[in-house]
Amino acid sequence: MFRVIVPTLNAAGDWPRFSQSLLENVEANQVLVLDSESTDGTQNLVLNAGMELRTIKRAEFNHGATRQYGAEVASDAEVLVYLTQDAVLASPDAIRRLLAVFQDSEVGAVYGRQLPRPGAGAIEAHAREFNYPRISNMRTLESRRHLGLKAAFLSNSMAAYRRSVLISTGGFPSSVIFGEDMCVAARMLLSGKKIAYVADACAYHSHNYTSTQEFKRYFDIGVLHSREAWLLKEFGSVQGEGKRFVFSELHYLLKKNPAQIPAALLRAGSKLLGYRLGQMEAKLPQSAKRAMSMHSKYWT
Repeated sequence: MFRVIVPTLNAAGDWPRFSQSLLENVEANQVLVLDSESTDGTQNLVLNAGMELRTIKRAEFNHGATRQYGAEVASDAEVLVYLTQDAVLASPDAIRRLLAVFQDSEVGAVYGRQLPRPGAGAIEAHAREFNYPRISNMRTLESRRHLGLKAAFLSNSMAAYRRSVLISTGGFPSSVIFGEDMCVAARMLLSGKKIAYVADACAYHSHNYTSTQEFKRYFDIGVLHSREAWLLKEFGSVQGEGKRFVFSELHYLLKKNPAQIPAALLRAGSKLLGYRLGQMEAKLPQSAKRAMSMHSKYWT
């Protein structure tokens, strides 16, 4: 048995495409929505669709703690599927393809391929192609030898967890700014379990971030790596991966849209600066951290 868990906040704009694709994959009563006091009618849409609704206070939302609450509510499920409200499943069998990997009893978690949303530009599309390749893979702790921290990569925009393994490895952390999915994946690998990537389980999900948004996002990544220093200690540095991404992006843009290269270089500089500042967040005043973070409520 499995349950689908979806945290929402003012999801009415995403709801038509999201809910249609989801209900082509699962029954409404298999879906648990955790809503953060939406004001746009999201809760009525959820109830009208026949899904289970739980409301949490917006001020208490936390990427890890909220998902852990969902795991506790869905205590009768063997597998927990997590989606974000803007991840549109690409086929009626996307969830089935995702779950099929759990036939291997050593798999603790699995995530699917994220495709660029319709109309995505070249920079946005490349980010998805770089992080979500066309070929599936299975990773173990041994994978850190050649992948480093990338071995623990996993995205809760479309992921599934064997609940027993999730709980036995500590569940979702309640204190992280974000990156709760990577923390769980890393702990599962350290416990001897496998992490799977299924390239034919797909969802349309991408963002056209500005350079300012990229700065804030990477500031938060720097905070994560600073506060969860065990990730880099156990799996290694991320510097090589950043360089590989930049060279891949430039090569991609040369073929697809050379005019976007200056914007890509600006974003790369914003990411690096944000990440470095995030790593030294302990030395920064609270007001500065709140201003530089994509998840400013974390600092309240």
